Amino acid sequence: MENRIPRVIFAGTNSGCGKTTVTCSVMQALVNRGLKVGAFKCGPDYIDTMFHSRIIGAKSANLDLVFFTKNTLKYLLGKNGADRDISIIEGVMGFYDGMGLTTVKASTYEVAQSTASPVILVVGARGAALSILATIQGFLTLYPDNQIRGVILNQCSAMSYPALARAIGERFGDAVRPLGFLPPMPDCALESRHLGLVTAAEVTDLKEKLQAMAAQAEKTVDLDGILALAQGADPVFCERVILPQYHEPVRIAVARDNAFCFYYEDNLDALREMGAEIVRFSPLEDEALPANIQGLYLGGGYPELYAQALSDNQTMLKSIQDAIHRGIPCIAECGGFMYLTQAIQGIPMAQVLPGTCFDNGKLTRFGYVTLEAKRDNLLCKAGEKIMAHEFHHWDCTEPGDGFTASKPTGRHWDCGVVTDRLYAGYPHFHFYANLNFAKNFYEACIQYKGEQAL
Repeated sequence: MENRIPRVIFAGTNSGCGKTTVTCSVMQALVNRGLKVGAFKCGPDYIDTMFHSRIIGAKSANLDLVFFTKNTLKYLLGKNGADRDISIIEGVMGFYDGMGLTTVKASTYEVAQSTASPVILVVGARGAALSILATIQGFLTLYPDNQIRGVILNQCSAMSYPALARAIGERFGDAVRPLGFLPPMPDCALESRHLGLVTAAEVTDLKEKLQAMAAQAEKTVDLDGILALAQGADPVFCERVILPQYHEPVRIAVARDNAFCFYYEDNLDALREMGAEIVRFSPLEDEALPANIQGLYLGGGYPELYAQALSDNQTMLKSIQDAIHRGIPCIAECGGFMYLTQAIQGIPMAQVLPGTCFDNGKLTRFGYVTLEAKRDNLLCKAGEKIMAHEFHHWDCTEPGDGFTASKPTGRHWDCGVVTDRLYAGYPHFHFYANLNFAKNFYEACIQYKGEQAL
């Protein structure tokens, strides 16, 4: 199948160069022009996608070449970018930075190369002048087929930009176009915590900040040049990825609030496409689970920040205990897993699972892993595998032993509490990394629905 997706990638020279600021500023400016904007994030990040979604009013999807084959990645790009005037793809880390120190595997560069998407390089200009050209030249020559077609200078003054833009044009000609700049905007800074930016829902003045950023982008970024570059992107060719279609609908409750907000939106869409109704609820605010549900999905997030409020909501905790004891199929990833344990830092939780959670003070078992099932469970048979990702500071005294997690280095460990109706563990996974996991979850929900009808 062929998809014509106007698109550009905003890639950074390094983490901290301002690519998220540039991405959000340009997205909001284009939305303000009345354009339909698609949004994507390279890699396994949840938080940046939430900012994208707040801006465009629609989901932002992940493009990850660890989770996906190239065909699946291109399929999801085409599927989620359909009917958009332009799709903005935000890179991960530095442009060439992959899943290891000396590899481009799963880097923004690999996504750009695989999808033939034009790249706009975001260069931090604070404290630099002509050296910016050396940075650009290095990125242009390190690897072939890098797709770099433009550059935006971040943290650049209005006084410096005209001279720097002329120098870029003189040095690189038509190969790389200067597409504007953003000056320092301290009033628009987005706060961070150990997993990256704070979540979009936690920024009380986010709308005002985004509008100020968009107004600046309208003044000093060449939005028409970005649109022209996106319109010139080659079509995306791929084979269709087919999901099973079930005639038996199910209702799956999904926790969505400030404590539980880390989801791959394509996971939820996959369940919808198979026939599920996704029913949102809040473990913080609601008294009980939604009525007439056949599945439960507790995503990641920051339950540790809301532990007392979660613990005080005794009716919700009792509702979840009862549902799991009745055998409702349940996926609980990272924060959701923590919620089901005995306690978080001594504060009682749902107490469905053994173990208590504590702050390890540093990233714990960070990065991509291969999960291999040690025994049959809700999601797969013994020996089946899926790529997953861990990114957390907290740990549990009883992390489970249903899967073996392994890294390319040879390091491995046990994880995941599993039964024929439960997956609960720190690793997050994407259904499109192994669609059988989604299929098995859905079929368990159908089975549970039949049991409840008896």
